[in-house]
Amino acid sequence: MTTDENCIFCKIAHRTAPSSELCEDDTVMAFLDIRPLNKGHTLVIPKNHYIDIFDIPKKDLQIIYDTAKTLATALKTATDADGISIIQQNGKAAGQEIFHFHVHVVPRFMGQTLPSFNELNIVERKELDEIAKKIKQQLK
Repeated sequence: MTTDENCIFCKIAHRTAPSSELCEDDTVMAFLDIRPLNKGHTLVIPKNHYIDIFDIPKKDLQIIYDTAKTLATALKTATDADGISIIQQNGKAAGQEIFHFHVHVVPRFMGQTLPSFNELNIVERKELDEIAKKIKQQLK
């Protein structure tokens, strides 16, 4: 497995940093964002360390987006969202802050405007774990 020992997402994938995990397989892992745009905001990452869309192999990208689609359905039901945003940024100029490829799956609600990622607050692990449990019920 390709890894970067300084990368928080690599640490989460290797279970050396905590996360509120939703699902995983040999290639990808999904967990709740610690600084969510909305309750249920999920990150889907490859377990291997790839910096961005230009670095990740097509086969891994396909698995990530298949997982994002499955999670979008579960998140919409679990959060009663009106819609789902799928967000993926590449490079600092595009707003990428963590340089490990990742896809945001974000529940959205009518009339809502979203702040920028750097304006978000950290949510307590207990609250994230409660939301994760509700979403996991929708994945069964």
